[in-house]
Amino acid sequence: MRLEEAVQFLKGPDFIPAESQSRLVGIEFNPDESGLHFRFPTPRPGDFAENNVAYGRLYRCAGRWQERPVIVLLHGGGDFPNHRFRFPLIARRCNRAGFNAATLVLPYHFQRRPRQFGAFSIPNHLLWMQSMAQGVAEIRALTGWLLAEGCPAVVLWGISLGGWLAGLTVCHDARLASVVLTAPGVRINCSFPELVFRRRLREVWEEHRAAWEALNLTPLALTSAQPAIPRENILLIEGIHDLMVPKEPVEELWQVWGRPDIWRLPHGHVGVCLGVPGLTGRVLRWLAPRLDAPAGEKRGFRQD
Repeated sequence: MRLEEAVQFLKGPDFIPAESQSRLVGIEFNPDESGLHFRFPTPRPGDFAENNVAYGRLYRCAGRWQERPVIVLLHGGGDFPNHRFRFPLIARRCNRAGFNAATLVLPYHFQRRPRQFGAFSIPNHLLWMQSMAQGVAEIRALTGWLLAEGCPAVVLWGISLGGWLAGLTVCHDARLASVVLTAPGVRINCSFPELVFRRRLREVWEEHRAAWEALNLTPLALTSAQPAIPRENILLIEGIHDLMVPKEPVEELWQVWGRPDIWRLPHGHVGVCLGVPGLTGRVLRWLAPRLDAPAGEKRGFRQD
């Protein structure tokens, strides 16, 4: 499972690359999709060709979009419903509020999943950790490109796994204006096997508990670092009844990060991640004053 290599990688200097190593080079927009879909070579290439290209969508505000802030939406693990259906709706709400929106396909998801049979048949902790580093590098590369285009501010809004990656990014990149973490992974949930109903599958997952505990003692855990932006620009959204991402790690993160704004919602993981009624508008209203400030002027953003 390459656990020792994974731990060494996480504790070494290559886990979160230097900013100069995360530049976005060669971004291309698909002319057949009205410039909505884009792709670029990952700054952290690996062994699988399919995963070495990052894909995303950019929902521009009408007219002079470079003068508007950008909200980057990051889906959860295997989260096709948000990526395919909900994010386009959120993006249109962002546009009406005066913000651009962008999405990214996280490493080893959807069209980036390798076609080779058995590529993930054997647990590989090093590959998993490399994918986390790759995700952070791609987020930082896209952030740099958007700022270079003239956008006054970039926000990350991550859900579950996307929230975990957004949290790792904001601990190493002060260029971000704000971050919203919805039911974020804080560290590996070692109690996850208890949620599995099938006995044999539960026993298999139990065999990984010691490895997960070792990985949780590395910079993989969000509680191991401090954010590089003011806590006033951080929002945590917690599901009180969440079993996949229990509230206890999120509460610990809230304390370690200096008690930023936190919304505790009476929902489970699926409910929080797939959208509580009114949550999108509430988040946009929370973001509006924080995204106005970097621009240096009032833009009269509309809010739903």
